Amino acid sequence: MVPSSIAEYLDRHGARYAVMPHRVAYTAQEEAAASHVPGRDWAKSVVCIADGQPVLAVLPAPCAVDISRLKQALQARSVRLATETEFAPLYADCEPGAMPPLGPLYGQRVIVDETLTHDPEIVFSGGSHSDAIRMPYPEFERLVHPDVAEFARSAR
Repeated sequence: MVPSSIAEYLDRHGARYAVMPHRVAYTAQEEAAASHVPGRDWAKSVVCIADGQPVLAVLPAPCAVDISRLKQALQARSVRLATETEFAPLYADCEPGAMPPLGPLYGQRVIVDETLTHDPEIVFSGGSHSDAIRMPYPEFERLVHPDVAEFARSAR
């Protein structure tokens, strides 16, 4: 079930979205498959620490964050991946690792990989390992006001 804080945030902002329940899945690729969404169309959230502040990097499920490109895009002195111990408390309303890319809800900056902006819709974890949220990409952009840059690389 989508946490009430997420549903309330979306509803309060008049967001057009759909909740897509799916079988329990723990990785972005598994969630994409469980939701019948191609992995390249699933937007996973990766928590990074840029100059000491959490940032949500949003990229296609099969990709990895290229830290040097992200650092350049954020114009940061330092960028690294956050540990679960660091990020879990930031999303206390979500199951660990199932945070949605709704940075304003959590007071965080969001940066989206440019490839995701070409799709008419965006699909991402809804705060649990058994629910996804689908919405038109322009709606996501209206809600989140993300920065956009090229920072995804093929995961090997």
